[in-house]
Amino acid sequence: MLAAFSFNTAESLPIGLLRIMSADLTVPLTAIGHLISGYGLTVALVSVPLAHWTRWVPRRHLLIAVLGTLLVASLVPTLVPAYPVLVPARVVTAVAQALFWSIMAPVATGMFPPEARGRVVGLLALGGTLAMVLGVPAGNWLGRQHGWYVPFRLLGLCALAALVVIALLLPTSPPARDAGAYGLAPDRSRFVGTLVAMTLAVTGLFTGFAYLVEVLPTAARFADGAVGLLLALFGLAGLCGVVVVGALLDRLPDTVLTACVLLQALALLLLAVAVSNQHAAVILLTVLGFAATPVFLAAQSRALLVAPGRTELALAANSVAYNVGVALGTACGGVALRAFEARGTFLVGGTLSAAALLVLLAEPAWTLGRRRGADRRADPAPRPRATPEHTGTARSRPGR
Repeated sequence: MLAAFSFNTAESLPIGLLRIMSADLTVPLTAIGHLISGYGLTVALVSVPLAHWTRWVPRRHLLIAVLGTLLVASLVPTLVPAYPVLVPARVVTAVAQALFWSIMAPVATGMFPPEARGRVVGLLALGGTLAMVLGVPAGNWLGRQHGWYVPFRLLGLCALAALVVIALLLPTSPPARDAGAYGLAPDRSRFVGTLVAMTLAVTGLFTGFAYLVEVLPTAARFADGAVGLLLALFGLAGLCGVVVVGALLDRLPDTVLTACVLLQALALLLLAVAVSNQHAAVILLTVLGFAATPVFLAAQSRALLVAPGRTELALAANSVAYNVGVALGTACGGVALRAFEARGTFLVGGTLSAAALLVLLAEPAWTLGRRRGADRRADPAPRPRATPEHTGTARSRPGR
């Protein structure tokens, strides 16, 4: 859980430090935004190859390696605070995170019975969600008080603590023998539908969320100090959403994912209309946090269920979908902010989330059609009934 907290905080920390890092490093806001989009793009590019190349390496060794990488990459930019140093450090951290999320869930779920997989993934997601509840808001506050490098140093200490715990407690075992190495109900069509919906939903979320610290003071006239509290409220609502969804995943894996995407789309579209009203903005940001935060959890649990092969490869693909969404959403948010101002980020984000909802609603019919087509191809047409002409024999004629 601590490792998940550390990596999710590492990915999202610049969101709460946009202005501070921009001013200190003397680069534009969009350059700091590229630290987020570039991070997601890196994870998207390397997740599946890394999962494939390391599929036979003991998971304990890999987890120690990726946490050690996070530790070093978090500390180096604070010792040499320059944008050209920060960029490669973010790339290295992204590579480590790509491998972490492809192996962590199979390791954790393999320690428990199959019927508890959803709840185990939910507990893992709590660590990631705490990044939004504590990590990003605390980073925003510490950055305003002491400079952006202090949150990065504390992130390195969290990585060190997680590394020590895993090194001491996690056993070493061959990956293929883990109970969580394969999906319980393999289905390629459902898996592909999950990835498409995941990509659209995350793109929609980050289109509306990535530049929130810039949008809220200008469009809703919140003070800078209130933005950190709003981020904390968003994260706290997300924590509640993860707890609720985690409890329901084993019984209603499809329903909870669809419901989360539906609420996310509604919240973003309504923010496009009502963001200038502070009371409405607070309520809608709370709903958005509750709905959007568990989307990755629900998609990850579904990928574990319907994975058509090894689960680490399926989760690597799920991570690719998520991080492609992060990269595309951050880029779309920047374009929408320049072209349409604050309301445009929420409108575009809500529209993309609605597209994700349509994919989820259409997926059962699409999957059923593919199954029927496969069944028809597997069962040849019935042969015509044999007749004397076919068999080469003649009936006896009367009178002979």
